[in-house]
Amino acid sequence: MTGVTELIKKLREKTGAGFLDCKKALEENDNDIEKSIEALRKKGLAKASKKSDRTANEGAVGIYSNNDLTVLIKVNSETDFAAKSNTFLDFLDALGKLVLDNNKNITKQQLLDLRYENGTVNDYFNSMIAKIGENLILNDLIIKENLNTNYSHYIHNSYRNNIGKIISLLEYSCSEKDNEIKILSKNLCMHIAAMKPESLDIQDLDKNLIENEKKIQRELILSSGKPENIIDKILDGKMNKFFSEVTFFNQSYILDQDKTIRQIIEEYSKNNFKVNSFYLISL
Repeated sequence: MTGVTELIKKLREKTGAGFLDCKKALEENDNDIEKSIEALRKKGLAKASKKSDRTANEGAVGIYSNNDLTVLIKVNSETDFAAKSNTFLDFLDALGKLVLDNNKNITKQQLLDLRYENGTVNDYFNSMIAKIGENLILNDLIIKENLNTNYSHYIHNSYRNNIGKIISLLEYSCSEKDNEIKILSKNLCMHIAAMKPESLDIQDLDKNLIENEKKIQRELILSSGKPENIIDKILDGKMNKFFSEVTFFNQSYILDQDKTIRQIIEEYSKNNFKVNSFYLISL
């Protein structure tokens, strides 16, 4: 059996095809590697591994949910043409359904290792790479449990009603989820997709990002020849502007530029509306 296993391993390395496909090809071709490669190529299952080195910057993002989970998945392809095809979109939907059926929080690698049909999800990826003829990459996977919280989402450049090029997801709580709150949460999702904040608030920002921005702004101020005694004051102003651009609560609301997101949320205090987190996945 060791010899057969080694042959399967060798065939997989040469073709990128799935374990079971390689095993079957060898059985049908008397364990002849070259004949097995030819057989796999005729079935469109070979050479997926060669495509795996190619750049994949296009693709799509899908959102899936049931009573227990809300899931965001991004799969990259090489071209926009492939990402719009039903073959690719059906593939993305199949992955979303698989995560929901699994019904627990898992990592990208755990998803790729899940059993699917006669192999694994990773084998499924390889078969789709061969079928579509492009490199495909599982790039993002976010799984949230639907426990005592509410979600709203927005899809930009949609390919299907649950798939697009950008998806923003807002996690919030409130005392009463009326129509006004539903509209507000949807509008906030649109804001997130348009303005792409880095974090909820200043304290949530990456400290290295803040320090790097301070360094850049200080050097710009110094190079402009401003007096030494007002540099810190100017720097404070520059950093406040930076925070107003990259933090969600401090950004100007796209539907009312005279107010910040924080001020908009405060107007719904009667509903105890509170934003807990947001997620943005885009190409």
